[in-house]
Amino acid sequence: MKTYPAIGFFLLFVISYGSSENSSTSRGCGLDLLPQYVYLCDLDAIWGIVVEAVAGAGVLTTLLLMLILLVRLPFIKDKEKKSPLGMHFLFLFGTLGLFGLTFAFIIQEDETVCSTRRFLWGVIFALCFSCLLAQAWRLRRLVQHGKSPPGWHLAGVAICLMLVQVIIATEWLILTIVRDNKLACSYEPMDFAMALIYVMFLMVFTMGFSLFTLCGKFKKWKKNGVCLIITLFFSILIWVAWMTMYLFGNAELKRRDKWSDPTLAIALVSSGWVFVIFHAIPEVHCTILPSQQENTPNYFDTSQPRMRETAFEEDIQLPRSYMENKAFSMDEHNAGKNLL
Repeated sequence: MKTYPAIGFFLLFVISYGSSENSSTSRGCGLDLLPQYVYLCDLDAIWGIVVEAVAGAGVLTTLLLMLILLVRLPFIKDKEKKSPLGMHFLFLFGTLGLFGLTFAFIIQEDETVCSTRRFLWGVIFALCFSCLLAQAWRLRRLVQHGKSPPGWHLAGVAICLMLVQVIIATEWLILTIVRDNKLACSYEPMDFAMALIYVMFLMVFTMGFSLFTLCGKFKKWKKNGVCLIITLFFSILIWVAWMTMYLFGNAELKRRDKWSDPTLAIALVSSGWVFVIFHAIPEVHCTILPSQQENTPNYFDTSQPRMRETAFEEDIQLPRSYMENKAFSMDEHNAGKNLL
């Protein structure tokens, strides 16, 4: 057997631990539950419950981050932190979509579920990586010039890049379902991967472009660049792992029918948590924190005449007091001479 990446072994362990054949009455599920939703509660196939719980926690965390940004929005005064908020909301919305799409791979497939999987997988990932590419562009400008591109430029770039994958996914569905008159669930794993070539290009290009965020004179933004690079690095590892298992590993182990959905579900929830931990949380924390420059007085601000007058008076007090003391000493000297 070939050697797979370390993450591939983790996928293999989780799937093999919980994959068992369903019985007519699954343990943990009610008798009136439709067979399509068995994996949401089947205690004999524990992978579905574990992935469901992790995805649910991801949904709550993402919603909490979005709520924090909304609450703190009126208090964000720094222009460089306020301009990318639209892009941040798009990224959090895409991450929320990843966690939500995970449930489509836990339930059993039908025509509607398969169409949803095929269309949304690439579109949601394209939205997330497009936002990361826009973030790399923003950080590149910040570390070099100290100024961020306008917020509508960042959001517009992310949306336009995502629309390319929307066109690709729509064309794929039309060609395979409408023209060839095939079922939505009748597609090969290689066809699924080939429809994601644009997303993989976005991911690799963003990784390369993000390296330039470490080159510049404004060092305070380089920490954001490091978080971006780490996010993309782990994302690439996850994509290599799930594509290896989905395209080759499951078939070689003769578990393709049973392990395909768990492999994709674990890939979705893992990518979502990488986005949350290494990018979303640091960016939200950086956005809501007050800038250090706001706490330091600006001595060059013309709107503070009092400070300038005070400083000027302090400057002229020294020579005036010196002259007064000198005159007083001269008077004493002259008085001494008169007495003599």
